[in-house]
Amino acid sequence: MLIKNGKVFQKDHYEKLDILIEGDKIVNLSPEITVSDDEVIDAQGKIVNPGFIDVHVHFREPGQTDKETILTGSQAAAKGGYTTVGAMPNVIPVPDTSEKFQIQQILNQQSVITLEQYAPITTNEIGDELVDFERMQKLGAFAFSNDGHAVKNSRTMLHAMKEIAKINSHLAAHIEDVDLFNHGVINKGKKSAEFGLPGISEATETAQLARDLVLAKETGVHYHASHISTKTSVEMIRSAKNDGINVTCEVTPHHLLLCEDDIKEDNAMYKMNPPLRTKEDQAALIAGLQEGVIDMIATDHAPHTMTEKTRGFLRSSFGISGIETAFSLLFTKLVKTETITLEKLIQLMSVHPVEIFDLPSPEIQVGNTANLNIIDLEKESEIQATKFISKGKNTPFDGVKVSGQVTATICNGQIVYGG
Repeated sequence: MLIKNGKVFQKDHYEKLDILIEGDKIVNLSPEITVSDDEVIDAQGKIVNPGFIDVHVHFREPGQTDKETILTGSQAAAKGGYTTVGAMPNVIPVPDTSEKFQIQQILNQQSVITLEQYAPITTNEIGDELVDFERMQKLGAFAFSNDGHAVKNSRTMLHAMKEIAKINSHLAAHIEDVDLFNHGVINKGKKSAEFGLPGISEATETAQLARDLVLAKETGVHYHASHISTKTSVEMIRSAKNDGINVTCEVTPHHLLLCEDDIKEDNAMYKMNPPLRTKEDQAALIAGLQEGVIDMIATDHAPHTMTEKTRGFLRSSFGISGIETAFSLLFTKLVKTETITLEKLIQLMSVHPVEIFDLPSPEIQVGNTANLNIIDLEKESEIQATKFISKGKNTPFDGVKVSGQVTATICNGQIVYGG
């Protein structure tokens, strides 16, 4: 396969290069490559990037295949330009034993892209019984998380951090004080008051984060703060990094691009956990990206059936289907407005997740596996949820006009989307 005439991302800039792929490897990278009898993809006027990495997705299989399957979720990811994703373990059953984890790995073979699997921190993602971290790592767990559930007991979290640090793995935390959460459904503030809905306070996130940062400092574990949403969280993580704590964090596209002011009615397409916060919080998250306090963008792709998302804030499920729209939204709303550079966005969506989670490099270099995407930055479109590959059509961005269209995704040397 020969990709010609594209502007190819190289560490922190773009160069006009051709790319020759044989098998699953990049074998030549040069300003001009001419070969015969090869499949040629003309990338004239387009950019070629290392495949995007999303360390936070929910593919729902097994147990909730009415929402998503590994096949549909991975196909949706490929459409979004992703070549590697990290699948959270809140499926049914939770892969918390060797047998269940191995069954999950077999199911994951249905993925059209590389699927890295999280193992849970505790049995069934609840309680205080820790999983066998070393065994799970040997079976293929790239990191550990109870996403969807917080680790409530501080002693349990301390022990988990110590054990995960011993095996040099990663702990991705769902940051939520369950006692403060108190059945909230929307940010505690003017919108919760306007709609008469139970609110989720900032302290629900920040109190748990404060505890975890103290424990992370004591244990030295790599602590990854999932989907941060508040200005205070950004400040705390900045301070922790300055203090030498081994902490990283992610932010979602929806928390960067929306705030509670965008919720005009009781529309649960805007219901996510953590909730959309204030305009000030949103600005702080963007500043955190610009400054480098926030390390990566992860979608927290959480597909649901339409029935589960059309019952108002009180009765609908949390979550947004976002993996197909992430790049185009971020490019349109952040890059085209000169909030961040295109190169910075690519690093946040590809380079940084790989470095932080010790994943195989998707850099477009000779000898590396061919994991990349091709994007037409000039192509404009309108987001249409009904045309999602994902089973989850739940998005607040339906009807939004965007620029930047993934035209092809190549994973392990194979075209998995477009062409």
